[in-house]
Amino acid sequence: MKLILIAVLCTLVLFGASAQVKGVVFGQETTDKKEPIWGARIKLLNAKRGVMSEEDGTFEIILPKTLPDTLVISALGFVSDTIVVHRKDRFAAFDITLYSDQLLPEVIIRAKEKGHGIQRLKVLHVENIGAAELKKAACCNLSETFETNASVDVNITDAVSGAKKIHMMGVDGVYTQIQFENIPYLRGLESSFGLNSMPGTWIQSMQITKGTGNVVNGYESMVGLVNIELKKPASMEKLFLNAYTNRFGRAELNFNSGFALGEKWTSGIFAHASTTPFKFDENRDGFRDFTNGTNFALFNRYQYQGKKMEAQLGWNAYWDNKIGGQMTFDGTNADTSSIYGVTLDSRHIDLYAKTGFFLKKPQHSFGVVYNMKYQTLTADFGPRRFEGVEKRAYINAIYDGIIDNSSHKFKLGSSFVYSDMDQAVDTLNNDRLEIVPGAFGEYSYTGARLSAVLGARADYHNIFGLQASPRIHLKYALTEYTDLRATAGKGWRVPNYLIDNVSLLASSRDWIAPDSIQPEVSWNMGGSFVQRFKLFKNAHSITVDFYHTRFENQLIIDRDADLNSIIFNSLQGKSFSNSLQVEIEVNAGKRVVLRGAYKWLDVKATYGGKLQQKVMIPQHRGFLNISYTSRNRRWLFDVTGSVFGEARLPVSQLPGGLTTADLTSKVYPIVNAQITHIFKNWEFYLGGENLTNYTQQNPIIDAENPFSNEFDATRIWAPVMQMNIYAGFRLAIPQVKKDEEGQDK
Repeated sequence: MKLILIAVLCTLVLFGASAQVKGVVFGQETTDKKEPIWGARIKLLNAKRGVMSEEDGTFEIILPKTLPDTLVISALGFVSDTIVVHRKDRFAAFDITLYSDQLLPEVIIRAKEKGHGIQRLKVLHVENIGAAELKKAACCNLSETFETNASVDVNITDAVSGAKKIHMMGVDGVYTQIQFENIPYLRGLESSFGLNSMPGTWIQSMQITKGTGNVVNGYESMVGLVNIELKKPASMEKLFLNAYTNRFGRAELNFNSGFALGEKWTSGIFAHASTTPFKFDENRDGFRDFTNGTNFALFNRYQYQGKKMEAQLGWNAYWDNKIGGQMTFDGTNADTSSIYGVTLDSRHIDLYAKTGFFLKKPQHSFGVVYNMKYQTLTADFGPRRFEGVEKRAYINAIYDGIIDNSSHKFKLGSSFVYSDMDQAVDTLNNDRLEIVPGAFGEYSYTGARLSAVLGARADYHNIFGLQASPRIHLKYALTEYTDLRATAGKGWRVPNYLIDNVSLLASSRDWIAPDSIQPEVSWNMGGSFVQRFKLFKNAHSITVDFYHTRFENQLIIDRDADLNSIIFNSLQGKSFSNSLQVEIEVNAGKRVVLRGAYKWLDVKATYGGKLQQKVMIPQHRGFLNISYTSRNRRWLFDVTGSVFGEARLPVSQLPGGLTTADLTSKVYPIVNAQITHIFKNWEFYLGGENLTNYTQQNPIIDAENPFSNEFDATRIWAPVMQMNIYAGFRLAIPQVKKDEEGQDK
C-alpha cells in the first residue's frame, strides 16, 4: 500500500498538473425535462482532439498549450453548441445543455456504438460491455454474456448438471459481488445455478470492476464487482422479440416492451421462455451431454421521473426445472438406486424499489434502495439431495453531496441486510439467520490529473460481530491518452459451504463439514495502466492490469487429502491470487476491430501443510476477438477464440484401487463465430460454438457404475458438448416519442 502511494506522489512531482476542463452534457427535448447524453462528441477545434461523454453525460478533456480554442459539443438528435475556452477557464466545469434538432431541416448522422472499453472517467478500473458487444454471441443467458470477454471466465462445475460459475482473477465467483443496478444479485441460493436466470437480451450493459468496489455497494466485493444494467422503460424498444434454436433442440423466445404511462411514468415488461427437450449422448458414456428441461422468467419494472424526485419499482420471478443424469432417467423413475438421475427445481421471486429525492441544496440528493427476495432450491444428484430455502431483505440509504464545488464529493449512508437461509445435504445442514446493519462514508476528489475515492464502512454481524472494510482508489492521468489506476481494500463474506459447492455432490465422496464457520477476509491491491494511441489515423488502446488478493481467512475445499472425502476446513497457512492481464484493441480501419488478451494466474493455497496451486484453474489463457462490419452496415462478422492452459487436477480414485495419472489438464482451444444480417428492424444471426469440436475425453470417472465409490463427475475442465450450430432472429421496433404538443415525432 505504501509503495502505491509513493509511486503516485513521485508521478505527480515528475509530471505536474495540466490544464483541463470537465463537465456534463445534457439533452433537452421538452421544456421541463433534460437527461444526460451518452456518446456526445466534445472536440477542441484547433487542437483537433476530442472525447466522448460517458453514460452519465460526464466528460473531461485536457486543454492545449495554445489558447483560446473552440470547444464543439455535438450529439445525435440535438443542435450542436460551441464554447470558446480561454486560459481563465482552465480547470473549469461546464454544464452544457443541447436542444432537440426537430425544428431544423433533417440531417442524417451516423454513429458507431462502442460496445467495449474502459470507462475513462471512472476512478476505479471499470470495463464496460455494451449492447453491441453482447450481440456478438447468442447471449441467451447471463453465463453466455462473457464469451467475448477476457476478464471473466465461465467454468462448467460438473459433467451432469450443466451448472456454470464465473471466476475473476482466478478466484471463485462467490468472491465477486454481482449486482442488478446496484442491488445484490446471484447471492445465496442463486450462486450456483443463477447464471441461467437472466436472459442476455434483457441487458443494456454491464460494468466489470476489478479490485474491491466502492463501500457504498457493500462489503462482499472481495476481488471484483459486476453490475448489470437492464433496458430502461423510457428508452427501450416498443417491441423486441428474439427467437433462438440450436442443433441440440434448445429453443428460446424473449419478449421485451417499453411504454409510457402518462407524462411521468414509464413501464417495461420482459418475458423469457426456453426448453431443451431432446437427449444427446455423443460421447457414449451413458450420461446426457447436457440437461433437459424448461426455464421461465418474467420481469416488470416501472419508472417515475418528476421535478423533485424519481423512483423505480419492479418485480422479478423465474422458475428453472432441469433433468440430467443417465439417458434412461426421465425424472420419474421410482428406482433411483439403479438409475443415476439429476434434477433441479429452482424458484425465485423478488421485489425492489428505488426512491431518489433532489434536495434544495444544489447537487445534493438522498436515495434509498429496497429489495426483498424469496428463493427455494431442490437439487438431486443420484441418491444425494440438496434442499434450501432463502428469505432475504436489503435496504441501502445514501446521502449524496458536494463540499464547496463538484471537485469534492461525499456519500454517507447506512445499510441493513436480513438473511434467513435453511440448507441441508444428506445429514449436513447449515441453517443460519444473519442480521447485518452497517454504515459507510466515502469521499471523492476529482482534480486536473489526480482523482481519488476514499471510503470505509463498518458492519455489525449478529454472529461474528463488528467488521471493518477500508478502501482506497486512485487515478492519475499522465497525459490525455494515458491513465494510471491503483486500488487497495478489504472485503469479507460469510461462506455458505453447502450451496457454494453443491456441484461437488456429483461424486461419491463423503463431505466432512468444517469444525466452525468463520468470516472469509481478504485484502486486494493492484492497479492498471491504460494507453490510448493513434496509428494510421485509427484509435487503439493497450491495457495492463495486475492484482494481488491475499486471504487472512478462507474456507478451504480440500479434494486431495482423502480420496474418499471432500474436506472443508479453515485456512491453515497461506492463500493468495496473483492476476496479470494484458489486452490490446486495434481498429484496422473503420470496419475491422481486433481485441487480443493474455492472462496469467497464480492462485495458491495451503493444503495439508503444503502450498499448492488451486485445482481446476488454468494458469494461462489467450484470447482473440475479431469483428468486421460491412460498408453498408448490414453484415456483421465476429470470431472469438480462446486457448486455455494447463490446470492442476485433483487426485481421484479409479476402479481397481488405482489413482488418476493425469495430474494436469491439457491445453485446448475454443472458437466461436457468428454472422449477423440487419434488414430494417430485423436482425438474423447464424453462429457456431466450440467450432474446434474439442471435448474432454471420459469426463466422468466410472460412468458405468454411478453408485460406486469411484464415481466422480466433478473432475471437469473442458467442454462435454461437441460443436454447436445455432440460428435466430431479433425484431426491434422503437418507441414513438411525442413532442410538446403530443404529436408523434
